[in-house]
Amino acid sequence: MEWLLGNWNRTNAKPGRSASEHWVKVNDRQWKGKGVILRGADTTFVEKLQIVIERDKLYYVADVPENKGLVYFEITSVTDNGFICENPQHDFPKKIAYSRNGNTVTAIISAGAKSITYQFERIP
Repeated sequence: MEWLLGNWNRTNAKPGRSASEHWVKVNDRQWKGKGVILRGADTTFVEKLQIVIERDKLYYVADVPENKGLVYFEITSVTDNGFICENPQHDFPKKIAYSRNGNTVTAIISAGAKSITYQFERIP
């Protein structure tokens, strides 16, 4: 999953907005990420993300304003070009899937029939 490290610009943000994700490796058991959405120069949304090893399991952890605390998604599948994480008890999303194709990444968050797709391109 080292391919996720670095800076990513969202290529399918809503008109008038820009968005990005940034990932850094803190140590062998923790990565930190940050997602930001801007409208012009104003920050409208920030999410703090982590990939951590806890209790011998790998988790994707989201800290977003809508939730009262951290939301843990267990990473249930990892390939050379992607990973899937799930939390069936969470309202939305229940599943997060990242997939890489060269210098682009697609992240899909979903629950049942509802899904949102985020497209990113690596910032050199």
